[in-house]
Amino acid sequence: MIPRKRNPDGSLAEPSDLAGEAWISAWTQMLDSGVRAIRSSEVLNGTRQANVDIAETPADTVFEIDKIRVLKYRPLVKTRRDTPPVLICYGLFGRQTMIDLQEDRSLVRNLLADGIEVYVVDWGTPTRADQFLNMDDYIELYLGSCVDHVVAENDGKPITLFGICEGGTFAAALAAMRPEQFAGLALAITPIDFHGEPDNFWRGEGYLNSWIRNLSEDDVDLIIDTYGMLPGAMTGAIFSSLTPMASLTKYNIGIANMDGDEAAILNFLRMEKWIADRPDHPGAAARQWLNDLYRENQLVEGRFVVAGETIDLTKIACPVLNIYALQDHIIPLSCSKALANFVKPDLYEEIGFPGGHVGVFVSRKAQGVVAGGLSEWLGRTQSTAPSKKAKKAKTKPANRKRSPRK
Repeated sequence: MIPRKRNPDGSLAEPSDLAGEAWISAWTQMLDSGVRAIRSSEVLNGTRQANVDIAETPADTVFEIDKIRVLKYRPLVKTRRDTPPVLICYGLFGRQTMIDLQEDRSLVRNLLADGIEVYVVDWGTPTRADQFLNMDDYIELYLGSCVDHVVAENDGKPITLFGICEGGTFAAALAAMRPEQFAGLALAITPIDFHGEPDNFWRGEGYLNSWIRNLSEDDVDLIIDTYGMLPGAMTGAIFSSLTPMASLTKYNIGIANMDGDEAAILNFLRMEKWIADRPDHPGAAARQWLNDLYRENQLVEGRFVVAGETIDLTKIACPVLNIYALQDHIIPLSCSKALANFVKPDLYEEIGFPGGHVGVFVSRKAQGVVAGGLSEWLGRTQSTAPSKKAKKAKTKPANRKRSPRK
């Protein structure tokens, strides 16, 4: 039954009048959407390549091994923080440029502004010539060599290693292999237990884990043997398929709804530029990532071997900060939080960020919660003289807590 309004004289309005009102409302909304789209189109038409440059914080290459580089970022303040240098290690499925997307959304700049010495690993661009590089190469040889260099620059004293996503898994393994080299270990959106707790997944969580576990070892081998690599275009398509509606509408409805907001549009374009620059993943390492870790969960089961050494996460001996995203649709919460089962409770802390996988670094809120939380943790656990900014940041992080070992 069609609800009927009353006319000013108290009589019931005819249904046709209501239909007319609905038509006018729909037409008005459509016009408003069109106007918003036109405003956004005007901004897009005036945008040039230079307007969406990313990762512009000045840095120098201080170490190289094969295609891998270590970048040392130039200080932004005169006073250096009394904490060890931080070496940041991203994964191989994307570029490290995401942590320096733009000036006001840059983990690197936030740490530099607090006087922290920052180094970043750049994995370069793997090609089919690198298809036989495996986890031994990336964890023990490459990341290990990068750590050796930064430790040497720190007068042989331990440093802080900050691993992100796949790079966090690398970092956790290396910290267990070489505990004497690390004053601290920070991880963000990092899988540790690759199966997690499927019965507790929220709707939309864990699709990637389920999909990979449903592949057979032969399926994985066929992909790697066919391409020699795990193609970046393939992994990009898989990640996009995890959020189909957002992926389908971001270039039309999403941009239109920005209503000509230049800052929002440029931020969106820089993010899309980073997403599009997805390198191929070396085949042998990808085979281990998918079969040994995602399918067989060897890391938490104590069966994952790197350079002849079985990785025992209980050997991590430094303070640990584990950052995860509460709405992460790629790395489920239980996959990240499992690290608490291996690290001594008095060494372990968490920060739960109220956002998604990439939002941990590029959202506006993350600049205070994640960067501020990391800075405060560094000052509290590894510094004798925390800066004023570090003290202030202590109240910002959400859901920080110590988690006991189960």
